[in-house]
Formats: sequence, C-alpha cells, structure tokens
Amino acid sequence: MSAATPAEAPFLQLRGIRKNYGGVHALRGVDMSISLGEAYHLLGENGCGKSTVIKVMSGAIEPSDGEIILDGDRYRALTPIQALSAGIETVYQDLSLIPNLSVAENVALSEQLVMAKGKLARLFNRTRLHETASRALAAVELPTTRAFLSAIVSDLPLAQRQLVAIARAIATNAKLVIMDEPTTSLTRREVEKLITVVNRLRADNVAVLFVTHKLDECYRIGGQAIIFRDGECVAQGKLEDYSKSEISELMTGRKIDAIRYRSGAPGNDLLFETKALSGKGFENVNLSLHKGEILGITGLADSGRNELAYAISGVVPAQSGTMMMEGKALAVHRTADSIRHGIGYVPEDRLDEGLFLEKSILDNEIALVVAKLASRFGIINGKKGRALAEDLSAQMRLNTKDIDMPVGSLSGGNQQRVLIGRWLSITPKLLVLHGPTVGVDVGSKDTIYRAIQALAEAGMALIIVSDDLPELMQNCDRTLVMFGGRVVKNFDASQASEDSLYQAMTAAEPEVIE
Repeated sequence: MSAATPAEAPFLQLRGIRKNYGGVHALRGVDMSISLGEAYHLLGENGCGKSTVIKVMSGAIEPSDGEIILDGDRYRALTPIQALSAGIETVYQDLSLIPNLSVAENVALSEQLVMAKGKLARLFNRTRLHETASRALAAVELPTTRAFLSAIVSDLPLAQRQLVAIARAIATNAKLVIMDEPTTSLTRREVEKLITVVNRLRADNVAVLFVTHKLDECYRIGGQAIIFRDGECVAQGKLEDYSKSEISELMTGRKIDAIRYRSGAPGNDLLFETKALSGKGFENVNLSLHKGEILGITGLADSGRNELAYAISGVVPAQSGTMMMEGKALAVHRTADSIRHGIGYVPEDRLDEGLFLEKSILDNEIALVVAKLASRFGIINGKKGRALAEDLSAQMRLNTKDIDMPVGSLSGGNQQRVLIGRWLSITPKLLVLHGPTVGVDVGSKDTIYRAIQALAEAGMALIIVSDDLPELMQNCDRTLVMFGGRVVKNFDASQASEDSLYQAMTAAEPEVIE
C-alpha cells in the first residue's frame, strides 16, 4: 500500500482491473471511478461482469491484475475487513443475512466486526447493537420495537429481509453503499422508501452504487450510469445523457426497442376457470382463461396475488371454491396434482425454489419427467433425456450448447430460461409464471418475452404474476389487479397503463369484482 492522490480524486477508482477464471475473462481491464455524494447505476446483461466487479470492490475476490485506489491509497487487492473499515458496505443479491440470528444482530454485525478488526468476542456489545440497529431500521422505515429487533431473520417475509439487509449496509458510517438488485423483492411503496433513503445518504455525502436492470427506477434516482458489456466498462457518464434505447444498445451491442410483444389474440375456447376460489390471503376469486391467452395478475405484496398463484399451482392448496380445466373440476392438493392436470408453475425465487444449482442443465431440464424417461426397471433412457434437454434449451435460446454445464455457472437470465424450459417438459396446458424476469437483464427479458408469445401462439394459456407493470402491458391480453385478497379490477390490454394499474393497486376503497 502507498499513499498518493490529489484531494480532488474520487473516493474509489479501478484501473485496468482484470479477473480471469481459467480461460474465462470475467473482467477485461475495467476502468471506473466513484465519488462521494453521488448515485451510480451499474448496468449490463447478466454475465457481463457486474457481480464480479462489486466483489472486487468489497474485497470478496482478488483481481488477477490492475490497481484499486481507495481514499487516496493504492492496493493490488482489498480484503473484506479493509473494505469495511474504509466504509464500503455491500448488499448482495442473496442478501447474505445470517438466518438464525436476530434482526438487530444482523444489522449491527458489520459495525462490530470492524470495531473488532474481524475478530469478534464471544458476545456482542448488546447496548451498542440495539442502538445501532434501531437507528438503521428507522432510516428504512422498519419497526424498531423490541419484538422486531429480536425477531429471527429467517421468519421474516422476503421484502422485509431485503430492507433489513439495506439497513445493515447503512448502519455504520459508510462512505460507499453497494446494492445488488435492491428492489427485486420490494413493492412500489417500499421502493419509494428506498429512494428516500438514497437521497438522504447522498445528502450526507455517501456514494450509492446500484446493480440493477430497472431503468425507470434509475431515472427517478438520477446520478451516473456505468455500463458494462462482456467484462468491460463501455461507458460512464450522467444518466440523463443516455436514453433507454441507447443504454440497451450499449449493454447488448444491438438495438432493442421498448415494444409491445403481444401481437396475437387469444382463442375462443375456454380452458381454465376458478369460481369463488378462496384460501389463505385471498377470497372469492373468479377468473377465466382461454386457450392462447396471456393473463396478468398484479397487486401489492400483501394483495393475495402470490397466494392465488400458489393455489392454482398446488403449492399451497385453496381452502374452498372450484378450479376447472376444460369444463372438468380439478382436485389440486399439491403440485403433483396440478402437473397431472396440465398446470406448470415457474416460481419467483429460482435459486431457492426452482433450480438444482450444482446439477447440470440436462438434469434440471428433465427433472419433472424422469419417471417417463425410465424403463420399467427404473433405468433412464439417457439418449431421450439428452434429446429433450437439447430441444428445450434450443426453444428457450439458451446461450450455451453444453447442457452438461452446472446451472450454477450460468448467468441469471440463462438460469431463468432453464427453469422455464423444465416446466415446458411436461407440455402444460396452462403455465403460471411468477415473476418471470426478476433479476434478468434486458437481453434475456427480450428472449423470454418472445418465448412467452410463441407459447401463446401455439395455444398454451399463460398467467404472469408480476409487479413489473411494463412487463404486464407488453405481454398480456388482460390484467387482473388484486387488493386485500380480492380481484378489484380487470383491464383489457387497450385500457392498461402504468398509472391506471398502479391506481387500482393502491386504491383506498377499491371496487371489488364478484
């Protein structure tokens, strides 16, 4: 380490940073800089090097080459404690919370790690721990009651865990807060809270770096864009100087227009319907779906939209009411029942609920149809399994021909395509897609949306459960809005706008559709 940089220099600079994994070049000579009191948006397709570069900045991995200049000091690499001590706090996409510790312990952990230089005593400083946690939780508008402070993190809903992770990042005197996909699990109302927190941090001369795919949120926050493609930083500048289409082209190397993907029309044959369907979190839901139709379902996190998706797919069965497929009543008590009736379900959390990350693409793609591929002696027909996996990978335009690769080595967008492909293996009549492009880059979104349209054109019915309003408008024939466990609005594609959908989602006294 050696000192030397002018006082006007940025807080953090990366110069010629490279990271190689064998023959794979994750970072190819990255140059970028971060100054205090500014917001930055790190943009790029999955697999372009965004996650790798924030791990370099936070000390989680060591670069293969290059130089890091941090607060005037030069380093070849940082350790996690060096990064924390310098004021770099990171909220990773997997949150990195300790599930069996309390909220207060998780929030104040970084501060006490730095104070102890990475070597904590057997006990926390409990007084300071609760003071630090209460201050940080209040900043993100979470409860500061003793009950919430002592709550075990694993017992919290995902959206609250996300905010707890953000509270942990701002609990200390941070100078740079890095957030990897911070709004993935947040409702629009919670996103507003986060934007308020960001503005407060900037006012306190703290830099904030977002890794995100949500350009609308970027423009609302403002600041600078840092754009990556294929392991290189291809542009850095004021966000306002770039249009959405320019950013997309810089990220992908090709033009991607913000278009409505849905060009077809649903058929006339009624495929699926529910009558007075009720369960935990929702009640008296009546909906119908025709062959070749794409139906959107949206609402705030507590609207009942997620619980309705679980009931239709058998994850959490409904308590009363009726579901019918092609005029016949269905008995759906578990996922195996829904599969037998031709209903597929792509879960929202691909990492914890969807994929076997250590297994190959091939194993993941055929997981639902292993029994059909096996002989009466239980021996799997490897040739048929491989042919099926190759067909599904081609259908979802997977960016690799090596289906023996572990799924965990793929980018988020490719992982999502594998997951959707797996459910296509059962040839469903109805496919429920829960947050189909969460954490997916603009290029992969384009591929997934085009695949959804092709499935509808082939006669499959689809339900998209999402709070990504542009996603619903670009893909759906109709969109149902839920509030308080009830369906309160039914928008045809011609009627739907972001404003009208959001107003229905947040209406104080919504009109209930019976």
